[in-house]
Amino acid sequence: MCARAVNGNQSPPPRRDSPHGTRHHAGEHDCPNRPALDLPETQYAEVGNDRIAWQTLGSGTRDLVIASGIWSHLDLLWEEPATAAAYRRLASYCRLIRYDRRGNGLSDPRPAEGSMVEHWIADLLAVLDAAKATAPILLAIGDTGPLLLKFYERHPERCGGLIFINTSARLAVAEDYPEGHEPAVMAEVATRIRRRWGREEIDADVTSGAQSPGALRLLARLQRAMASPKAVQDNVETIGSLDGRAVLPTIRVPTLVLTRSGTTMFTAAQGRYLARHIPGAQFEELPGNPRMAWDDSERLQQRIEEFMTGTRPPQAAQRMLATVLMTDIVDSTRQLAKLGDGAWRALLDQHDALVRSGIERRGGRLVDQAGDGTLAVFPSPSAAIDCAQALIDTLDGLGIRIRAGLHIGEIELRDEGRVGGMAVHIGARVLGRAEDGEVLVSRTVRDVLIGSHHVFAERGIHTLKGVPSKWPLYAVKPPKRN
Repeated sequence: MCARAVNGNQSPPPRRDSPHGTRHHAGEHDCPNRPALDLPETQYAEVGNDRIAWQTLGSGTRDLVIASGIWSHLDLLWEEPATAAAYRRLASYCRLIRYDRRGNGLSDPRPAEGSMVEHWIADLLAVLDAAKATAPILLAIGDTGPLLLKFYERHPERCGGLIFINTSARLAVAEDYPEGHEPAVMAEVATRIRRRWGREEIDADVTSGAQSPGALRLLARLQRAMASPKAVQDNVETIGSLDGRAVLPTIRVPTLVLTRSGTTMFTAAQGRYLARHIPGAQFEELPGNPRMAWDDSERLQQRIEEFMTGTRPPQAAQRMLATVLMTDIVDSTRQLAKLGDGAWRALLDQHDALVRSGIERRGGRLVDQAGDGTLAVFPSPSAAIDCAQALIDTLDGLGIRIRAGLHIGEIELRDEGRVGGMAVHIGARVLGRAEDGEVLVSRTVRDVLIGSHHVFAERGIHTLKGVPSKWPLYAVKPPKRN
């Protein structure tokens, strides 16, 4: 891994005041839910008679430009909390520049004449000129990887560094590029996106993961505002026809390549190919699959900040209130001995798939699924209980008996989506007291849900190992069957 930081051997370009009076707000990156009046001012760059919408946020000594693709809407993306938080964090140490290319979001439609590549390059140049960004760091994510390589090929002098996140140099397979997708796969993806774009039945290839109903509604609304289904299909087909591999060995600016091991459209293998063929590129493969097109994991943010500033950001534990749900399989060792390794593994695979689906369907997030145990977090204790009870019934049909423990409290948000803190330890201790087929909760959960449709039965006062004080525990009574 190359040790160069973007500013390691270069003098940063001088800071420029915004030429059109863009408003910057002290500390604005700390709050992802600011009212619309505090959002960056939208400005317009011109290409001929067309206008390209752009915004700036932050006032750092370096410029970072998010090279815009189909997943862009300058205003509405601020309503997606994780994306807004990611933008504000980037703007805490640099001047962040975002724009909607023509045919997307707030910008004018794309002209009928000319190619998408030509229009995209012209749009980016216009925004760089309007923002007086002479040699910014350019960041490509998703569909913009091949486009950014075409831009660098023609205008290397306008790039002070490159960042590629979950993207590629080429999407389609070739004789010397097995990392790409077969034509049938590309055609199927384009058709599926066109059919489902803007609907709440959103495909995993578009959103990179299942969402809660509320999040799906927001994503569908975002998609409808970003571009039409036909425009999205045209975008996929155009990106699928591009090949930027020839540019890779010519890149002479600091480059960072980040990829996820679980992505399906822009795969980890394609990210590794990028890094392997760019001289001196820094590379890191992160586990999992991002929840949205913008990957907002803590480790990814740390790597970008290190690359941009040349220094490692301080570690600060982030905390949030959540309901912790833990489950495990009852008598798993006995069942393993009875079934044998092969049959038990097959049964566990079914268990894992059903648990993951059940958690996501009720708005939870699966944190860990190892061996015969599961850890998930939910924003709502009621949803967590409903999920646990449904899993007990569903898995019983497979001959798998489970038990569940719940607690609500502040959890620590750690790298790669992991969680920790006392609330997690208490959840594990509550699980340890649960019986076969039982959903056992702490008094905290019971108190929060007084007046809800859930009915609780006392299960005594317990000493939980490593946890101060004594804890009243309550079993959730199964729902009445019709």
